[in-house]
Amino acid sequence: MGKRKVAAMEKVEADLSYREDFQSQYHQYATFYQLFMQAPASADDNGIVSLRDLIDFVTHTAECYPSLTATFPDDLIKLLTLHHAVLESELREKVVSSLVLLRKKEIIDSSALLNTLFPILVSTPSKSLRALLFQKILSDLRTSNSKTTNHRLNRTIQKVLHTLLESDKMSPKGIWAVKLTRELWKRQVWTESDAVELMKQASLSENEKVIIGGVKFFLGGDKEREEAADESSDEDDGVDMGKLRHQAGTNKKTKKNQKDLKKAAATVKKKERKKNQPHPLNFSALHLLHDPQGFAEKLFHIHLQNNKSKLNLEQKLLVLQLVSRLVGLHKLTVIQLYSYFLKYLTPRQPSVTSFLASLAQSTHNLVPPDALEPLVQKIANEFVSEAAASEVASAGLNAIREICARQPLAMNDTLLQDLVMYRKSKDKGVMMAAKGLLSLYREVGADMLKKRDRGKEAALGLRSGERRERRFGEEAVGEIEGLDLLEKWKEEEAKKKREEKGLPAEIGSDEEPAAEDEEEDWNAWDVEDDDSDDSGGWIDVQSDGDDIDISDDEDDKRPSKKAKFDQEAPAPNPEEKANVANPAAAAEVPKVSTLATTRILTPADLAKLAELRTAASITALLPQHAKRQQKAQAAALARHADDPLTAAEIEGLAALSARKTKEEKIAMAKGDRAETHQSTTAKRKAKKQAEGKSTTNKEKARQKNFFMTLGKAKAKGKRSLVDTRRVLKGHVDRQKRGGKRGNVGSK
Repeated sequence: MGKRKVAAMEKVEADLSYREDFQSQYHQYATFYQLFMQAPASADDNGIVSLRDLIDFVTHTAECYPSLTATFPDDLIKLLTLHHAVLESELREKVVSSLVLLRKKEIIDSSALLNTLFPILVSTPSKSLRALLFQKILSDLRTSNSKTTNHRLNRTIQKVLHTLLESDKMSPKGIWAVKLTRELWKRQVWTESDAVELMKQASLSENEKVIIGGVKFFLGGDKEREEAADESSDEDDGVDMGKLRHQAGTNKKTKKNQKDLKKAAATVKKKERKKNQPHPLNFSALHLLHDPQGFAEKLFHIHLQNNKSKLNLEQKLLVLQLVSRLVGLHKLTVIQLYSYFLKYLTPRQPSVTSFLASLAQSTHNLVPPDALEPLVQKIANEFVSEAAASEVASAGLNAIREICARQPLAMNDTLLQDLVMYRKSKDKGVMMAAKGLLSLYREVGADMLKKRDRGKEAALGLRSGERRERRFGEEAVGEIEGLDLLEKWKEEEAKKKREEKGLPAEIGSDEEPAAEDEEEDWNAWDVEDDDSDDSGGWIDVQSDGDDIDISDDEDDKRPSKKAKFDQEAPAPNPEEKANVANPAAAAEVPKVSTLATTRILTPADLAKLAELRTAASITALLPQHAKRQQKAQAAALARHADDPLTAAEIEGLAALSARKTKEEKIAMAKGDRAETHQSTTAKRKAKKQAEGKSTTNKEKARQKNFFMTLGKAKAKGKRSLVDTRRVLKGHVDRQKRGGKRGNVGSK
């Protein structure tokens, strides 16, 4: 007979032997329950204590007698639902805990538990009960979705939350839907668009707390989720297996030590499994919206344009930040939004830098320049002038730069020349802001600058046609990053191999490059040779490093570099002809790499591409003025669309250059310093102690009591010369053989 059958029979016998005792206890519970339900307000303390103890007893033993306790869960649900307002606090907490325990024992399901607790959470006036119910509901939802996503339960709860928000938009009860959804999103239990739609509905409510809760979810929910994930990963990093093994080997052998070591080993294995698992795709809440255009328009019209809105200025600013992020991220068209900013663009406006940041966030390359020109002009008139304070001027210039980085056509030539002149200002913040604007237009609109302000690279780019003003709505052509580096490397390798074989370095027009390396890269791939032109497969188009011309006619000749330059470059004016005396000074026509469109990149090509990208990024970090400038310009132009623009970035150096007290300056100077100063020996000793390692005998001798070493010191002073010689000779011999145990000699 198997062990499981024997255990089952023993359990049945035990249940039968205690059945009468359980029946008597359950009968007492039923009696107290009926008395309490008849008059819950007049129950005495003894009856409440007895009922609480009996509920606790029946809850822990209900799974052993399911037929006798069939109505027990319904009794608890009825008791809590009808009389939660008058129940004694300890009894109320016991009933809630009993229902949760019945759920863990799978006597009731999650739907029954949540449908009982959530209506009480919304309606009860008790703050302690609300905190308890919220924690139990959240814990049950996390447990139900721990192993796999429980879609049925999630849909049920989301439907309840949706009804709560829709039933009464003026009621503050919807804040519980916001809190629950935000907490589950933070803990990555709900990560789908249904949760985002709930928060979208909360943002369009009519209660101030519900509105701000939904808006803050979109503005900071993703950051909270990342911080929670980082905290959970940091908690797992506190296990040092080396220290525990050392302690287990040196300390006294006990069962507790062995148990702790096994527990730590299990934690480390769990952590390693987490590392090997694929990273979940956590999409931002702003990307999971079904209709961002309609959502942004409703937010703007209901909460910002509506004169009857109950939101104060700080709350409206949060809504404005959300609308501007939606417009900038999804490139939406809300033309009325830009005229809304006009009345707030003044230095006397509270939180004006937040308004400037929101305006810059809501700008993108599809916004009509006519809608932005009045705003840029007003910022320049209100903020940037000789009479304005340096902090105000730098904030205005930074705001104009951020706007123009997203839509360069919002600037006109006259205003740009005026703003660029502030680079000669004595204030560092104003000077840096003006130089940033100048650097921006050297990249995106060098033709709007005067010749002396364009710089060498921008001037050469204009002459060669490489840099030109982008038209409204024009999008840049995307390509694989670093592909030109890979193509250049392949050309150099091909030249080296041809030189080794004694062939000319340049490939003729009627020659095809060798494909042995490409075949070796594929290793296990069995692909037929498609090098011939008659095979109908991929045609490998090679270039001489200057440009690529694909023609149907084999007899067509490629135009020379000079002819192609004359066709594409604009005709220079007489002044430019006078300035350029050497034709070699003109920049070459930019070459567009077609490597990815003319051949399939092998795994070796992709590995080399990653290596070349890393090398190029390291080269870009070299301390050269030109490379630092290019890096700063690339960082300004390549801001990720998901990253919000803050008021601190608009203020720039003004926040650092503000007047500070002596105590603030001292605190800032000491900010990066270590609080405690230790020697190298002390740091090494502290590290050893943290790792659980012992100290040397020499260090232990230093810590001995003086009277313990006094006798040895006296005896040492009374030694004769012969004894001293013998001791020193023995010390030298021990050093030669590697100590007392002779580690060196034993090898």
